[in-house]
Amino acid sequence: MLTALDHAVIVVHDLDGATATYERLYGRRASWRGVHPGWGSANTLFRLSNCYTELIAPVGEGSLGDALRAHLAAHGEGPYALAFATADAAAAASTLGARGIVAGEPRDGNGRDASTGAERRWRTLFLPTGDTRGVQVIVIEHLSPASVLPPAPIDGDPAAAIDGVDHVVVMTADADAVIALYRDRLGIRLAFDRTFEQRGLRLLFFRIAGITVELAAPLGAAATPDRFWGISYRVHDVEAARVRLHAAGFDVSEVRTGHKPGTRVCTVRSETHGVATLLIAAEKQTTDHADG
Repeated sequence: MLTALDHAVIVVHDLDGATATYERLYGRRASWRGVHPGWGSANTLFRLSNCYTELIAPVGEGSLGDALRAHLAAHGEGPYALAFATADAAAAASTLGARGIVAGEPRDGNGRDASTGAERRWRTLFLPTGDTRGVQVIVIEHLSPASVLPPAPIDGDPAAAIDGVDHVVVMTADADAVIALYRDRLGIRLAFDRTFEQRGLRLLFFRIAGITVELAAPLGAAATPDRFWGISYRVHDVEAARVRLHAAGFDVSEVRTGHKPGTRVCTVRSETHGVATLLIAAEKQTTDHADG
């Protein structure tokens, strides 16, 4: 039913300003600057190696523009939605309905690149947030070829640029309930479930097409809706990426050993438009060569 994490959506007030910021953050130029005719929204897309990210803002009258304005008024900028790919939106709607998530009929959508005039078409299901524990989950079937959305061009050193998404983070107060949602109803594989008493945290990793949807459940937390909170990006060289971001004016932590064995990470602490942001890379391997 669901085949991949297709894209992550970030809602912003000022699309031009956020686009400039994310081009500096990623070390890449945008793949797409578009509008949604009749929906009241505009977006910028960055095609990465394993999915894409979307910056979206309200720009006029329309159901999506109205929803974005309401979200911005209530919560401010930040992560807005997780979109999962499917090969058949109608079949996905039927399967989800049988599992208790009634999303209605798929909605046809289209976007137009503001500079090139290129068009993309898709079919989507917006799952009821009452069934997804407060997180906006979208199921999308693309009707246009992938070539319409090219990879985001890299500026500078490829090793220091954002390569792809490693994982997205959702905060939850009920780990058992999210298992029932993500594993049993959405059909995403639960790959990891462990409680870390010293950290006061239970972590669950749901894996889909090489990307992890991480659910973090603080122990003893009061019951609240789940919240899409952050994105962790893969880079080839985290030290080089940190140097690049620091030079570009971002507040970036020192590089440190990651919780995942064999990784090095750093945190971007500013200018992310409300998105908790981590960079992660594999530790560099060193080889000792004996003489003779």
